[in-house]
Amino acid sequence: MTYDIKDIKLADKGRLRIEWAADNMPVMAEIGQRFQKEKPLKGIKLACCLHVTTETAVLMYVLKAGGASLVLCASNPLSTQDDVAASLVKHLKIPVFAIKGEKDSTYYQHLKSVLAIKPDITMDDGADLVSAVHRSPKPEARSPIMGGTEETTTGVIRLRALEKEGKLRYPLIAVNDADTKHLFDNRYGTGQSTIDGILRATNKLLAGSIFVVCGYGFCGRGVARRAQGMGANVIICETNPLSALEAAMDGLRVLPLSEAAKIGDIFVTVTGDISVLRKEHFLKMKDGAILANAGHFNVEIDVDSLKRLSKRQRTIREYVEQYTLRDGKRIYLLGEGRLINLAAAEGHPAQVMDMSFANQALCAEYIKNNYQRLENKVYNVPRKIDNLIARLKLESLGIKIDSLTKKQISYLESWQSGT
Repeated sequence: MTYDIKDIKLADKGRLRIEWAADNMPVMAEIGQRFQKEKPLKGIKLACCLHVTTETAVLMYVLKAGGASLVLCASNPLSTQDDVAASLVKHLKIPVFAIKGEKDSTYYQHLKSVLAIKPDITMDDGADLVSAVHRSPKPEARSPIMGGTEETTTGVIRLRALEKEGKLRYPLIAVNDADTKHLFDNRYGTGQSTIDGILRATNKLLAGSIFVVCGYGFCGRGVARRAQGMGANVIICETNPLSALEAAMDGLRVLPLSEAAKIGDIFVTVTGDISVLRKEHFLKMKDGAILANAGHFNVEIDVDSLKRLSKRQRTIREYVEQYTLRDGKRIYLLGEGRLINLAAAEGHPAQVMDMSFANQALCAEYIKNNYQRLENKVYNVPRKIDNLIARLKLESLGIKIDSLTKKQISYLESWQSGT
């Protein structure tokens, strides 16, 4: 078995941490039990490009229990937990290509290593794997790949752009857009883990600080709410009038970034776009401003411009780089501008990833059973899967809900049909 990880000796430590995550993922446990019996993915080669964390390891266990042949690489150079990678190789015999802090050249080589198995299904977090498939020479109208799944907002944006251009070569399911994913993972998971990453990197007190969130989608909402809950004075910067209005109605201050840049203590980008924080903002920031990114790619903060404006750069503590501008002002960049919740912390809590990865597992099964009738489009997660996951999660929490009576069902059906 070929693999590329930091140190296989870390495997036993990783195994214990995976066990802890698994104990907090009851929906995945139930799906895993069914997969073990039914083997719905038997004979399927599955290429995965995901953050190599304890929660991802639980997903790998479930997919392998379902009969899939797996290979895994990291979806971000700084997000890999090396002990988890080692455990997957040693204890589950899954080829893993991931090393925390790997160079970009190694990262892209790892993508190639994963695709070398000629997968039937791809599983992506950021669409780098899909992009690599689409960069291959002499693209066919239809790839031999059955289909794939995409975990993130940023990745779905990339895939929908390919679809709009008529360049998408195989069907993809936007796992990110499932209600049981983005309403919980994006909001509560990103919110808590981003704050966790910032605090681990800086040990700063948030109470009383001016905390600027760039972007008020579900991820931005989560970050803003968690910061507000810790006593920060939160400012929202937006380009979408509806999102800005929602932030204002949520009781948050809304300002243009050009104004917020002058007063902010901590800035977090979570937009999915490029150069959100850039030269004109850096020049307006006060001494000691802290910059962090919670968007998937390290392009939301224009790090190259920050370097050009600086006369000195040094690492002042782990995950904190100090940039001293020519006027003596200091700006601190966290985690190289990469995902701070995975660079400096452990990513989303297992309880919320339980639902996200349940979507991944069940959508892989759906692709295998339905790929022949799927077109080269980006599909939403089937509502049946979304509702099943919600029910399973409620059951695991010991929560019961009401059911409609036959009379209520009949009334709703007649109302919806217009009769």
